[in-house]
Amino acid sequence: MAASEAAVKRPSIEDVSLPTSRAPSTDDVPRKWYRSGLFNAFVIGGVGFLAPGLWNAMNDLGAAGALDPYLVNAANALIFGLMGFLCMFGAPIANRIGLAWTLFLGAVGYPIYSAGLYTNNRYGNVWFVLVGAVACGVSAGLFWVSEGTVALGYPEPGKRGKYMNIWLWFRTGGPMVGGAIVLALNNSASAKKKGKVGYQAYLVFIALQCLACPLALALSPPDKVQRSDGSKVIIKADKSFKDEVKALWRTSKRKDVLLLLPIFYAAYFNQYSGNFKTYYFGVRARALIGFVGNFGTLLSSQLISMFLDYKRLSVKQRITFGFYYVIALHILAWIYGWVIQEKYTRNPPVMDWEDSGFTRGFFVIILWDFARQSLQNWLYYLLATKTDNISELSRFSGILRGQESFGQAVSFGLNTKKWKGGRVPLAVNTILLVLAVYPTWLVVRDHVPVEAADGIAEENMIERVPDLEDKKVFAKGEAAGAGNL
Repeated sequence: MAASEAAVKRPSIEDVSLPTSRAPSTDDVPRKWYRSGLFNAFVIGGVGFLAPGLWNAMNDLGAAGALDPYLVNAANALIFGLMGFLCMFGAPIANRIGLAWTLFLGAVGYPIYSAGLYTNNRYGNVWFVLVGAVACGVSAGLFWVSEGTVALGYPEPGKRGKYMNIWLWFRTGGPMVGGAIVLALNNSASAKKKGKVGYQAYLVFIALQCLACPLALALSPPDKVQRSDGSKVIIKADKSFKDEVKALWRTSKRKDVLLLLPIFYAAYFNQYSGNFKTYYFGVRARALIGFVGNFGTLLSSQLISMFLDYKRLSVKQRITFGFYYVIALHILAWIYGWVIQEKYTRNPPVMDWEDSGFTRGFFVIILWDFARQSLQNWLYYLLATKTDNISELSRFSGILRGQESFGQAVSFGLNTKKWKGGRVPLAVNTILLVLAVYPTWLVVRDHVPVEAADGIAEENMIERVPDLEDKKVFAKGEAAGAGNL
């Protein structure tokens, strides 16, 4: 009897099986619409629509609607210089105070800047433009860190392109609405010539941008986001602000991050496009360009986003083919831009939309924006496939978005001077884009998307058929890995 009891208590070597790994089960938490990835994409998109979107609407007019671009370009250089520093250190701030409050602080500076433009347009005030530029620069740095983190980290992997496109549709919708407002206020025959936009447009912008602040607080914390596939947003924040800064420094020294710095610097360097509009187009033509030009940006975002979510290609193939697509677009846009610029240098026009050469000049802006938008979508998709940890994503987006900002600051500074024919800023931009191709290719060549890395890890964890030796070890209570819980 004792022997039979022992037989029952002791596991049989032949019958025992090794433990199996299980997929993590989803929580039985009731789903709430305001915690969904889609709702949060609408929140970040809505803030982008109201704050930087309307800021872009003003700049799409050329020099934010001013008669001459030089004061506004100086203010924008200040904005992007401050923005670059805040982007760099925005990740530690966001990881400490939360993304919703970071987004809130990232929205408050925009209406202050618009108020500065209003006082300058109506009363000739200069100092308030610079005060507004400081406020906007600080806010913009925090905004871009939080926006990039949410856009990249909240969606499930299979919907990154779709959700980025939603975010960009909203943000581009701001310039469209702003352009429509300005066009409605500046479409008379008296606006055919060069000049400045009416001050009434700025009052509308200020009112709309103020709405972005309360909307930002509707953003869900990462740990409460409910993805449609049941997966969780991964958060691995450091314990203190000091640790966050150390982690930021480690990230900034990564080889792939250093290699991406040139392309992020060059991606948004072309701020000569604002000067191009003020040099060669009348007020209502600039208003029309600011409105219609955004349709090309939306089309560009839609096309590249659909491709980046195309399931019949691996993530690595989408990134590689997307790289060549972006290069082809930039070659087309910049060759055409140089041809038209040389034509205008020899015989500078001041065109209205009724003039025969309007479409030819307008198409330069369309191509520049189309190529640039495809590059931005592709770059942020590349970043999103580097890690599934949202805290690390905030560092990636902060460092590299900061580099974009520094590039824009230098470009706006470069365009505070009236270069003959725009050859100097165009040449600098072209050289930067060419120099960025090879280091970006090195990143693409060596990149292992996080989905692929997870797949390799899962293959290594697949349960193998236990052999007799495994069963003997387990039966003795000495299964490998028992002490590594």
